[in-house]
Amino acid sequence: MKILFLHNNFPAQYRHVARHLAADKENQVVFASHRAPAGIPGVKNILYKPHRDAKAETHHYLRTVESAVLNGQAVFRTCLDLKQKGFVPDIICAHSGWGNSLYVKEVFPKARLLSYFEWYYHARGSDADFLDPDSIGHDDTARIHSKNIPLLMDLATSDWGQVPTGFQLSQIPAIFHSKLSVLHDGVDTDFFRPNPDAPAKIGNLDLSHAGEILTYATRGMEPYRGFPEFMRAAALLMKHRPNLHVLVVGEDRVAYGKRLPEGDSWGKRMVAELKPDPERLHFTGPLPYSEYVKVLQFSTVRAYLTVPFVLSWSLIESLACGGLVVGSDTAPVREIIRHGENGFLAPFHDPDALAAHIEEVLDSVSELQDIRNTARKTAVDRYALKKMLPRQLHLIEDVAAGRLPPREKAAN
Repeated sequence: MKILFLHNNFPAQYRHVARHLAADKENQVVFASHRAPAGIPGVKNILYKPHRDAKAETHHYLRTVESAVLNGQAVFRTCLDLKQKGFVPDIICAHSGWGNSLYVKEVFPKARLLSYFEWYYHARGSDADFLDPDSIGHDDTARIHSKNIPLLMDLATSDWGQVPTGFQLSQIPAIFHSKLSVLHDGVDTDFFRPNPDAPAKIGNLDLSHAGEILTYATRGMEPYRGFPEFMRAAALLMKHRPNLHVLVVGEDRVAYGKRLPEGDSWGKRMVAELKPDPERLHFTGPLPYSEYVKVLQFSTVRAYLTVPFVLSWSLIESLACGGLVVGSDTAPVREIIRHGENGFLAPFHDPDALAAHIEEVLDSVSELQDIRNTARKTAVDRYALKKMLPRQLHLIEDVAAGRLPPREKAAN
């Protein structure tokens, strides 16, 4: 089988499936992306890049669309080159949203297209207006709705689609649900596993003396992932829990929401506002997996907050490590966490309530082994890579062969 993967960032959601397919010498695997920092054996990497950015004078409703078209054009030209060199895929696995797959069917009309749909935009009742409903004006609603144009093109032209969670499926118009499978990427629950003896040391930071460790891990420290609310809750706890240390993993940048002026960041803002004890607040920056997993293992409590948006792998990774997670009471988290069974839920917008929930868990750590066990079981039963990967491979095989696969049901 000949497989073409398309994603701006290599290898992203396709890491495990691409590696597995490339291990079969009967397959030819090509991965086209903006960058390929480290290869996968057997995978041929090809780079593409739009020849320019969207123009400032483009109508502001359509700048995202223009970016997608430019990205799609770059992939289109890359595919023409591949075809001229004799590579014609049986199936194209493409991440939808950046325009990668807009025109691939024009080059490879007989290839099957399996799209990965991560997010469909809504101006109301979803992520855009969650933090501040009054911030979304009429002009914003039109602009946000227009961001779906490339997604709608992909939904129309795809032979099948994959969505990682039931909540993310619920954001996509129901008319398309009959050609979508809810199928999570999977988490390596053999790697992410409990280790009560994990040393509380990260690089030169030694927290083995800390009585309690509250952790927060994120791609970017920003409102979309509840960073301001977390920091305000952490500051409250630090004031009357002298043995509590707070560890923040991730970059001090905005990954999803509204950008801040150059040189400004939410990390800087929250430290300036709250003035927490610098001896007990630790920012690690991004960590390699070998260090990151230790953070999840030695955490006393892990906080995970998100607006109604794409779910982070880190929540399931925390559960896989048997972590005590206090998550935001928002739709994507409620799909995973059942309050008092495998974790805890707290209001997103209320740092006082969040602090109270975290404190209740901190005060009861020794009594919560059942919660840890159920958290681990949730990750293993519903999201283990060893279960998800075969289903992903079967989906690719079915779509490539022209078989309509049965729809995967959202996990309850």
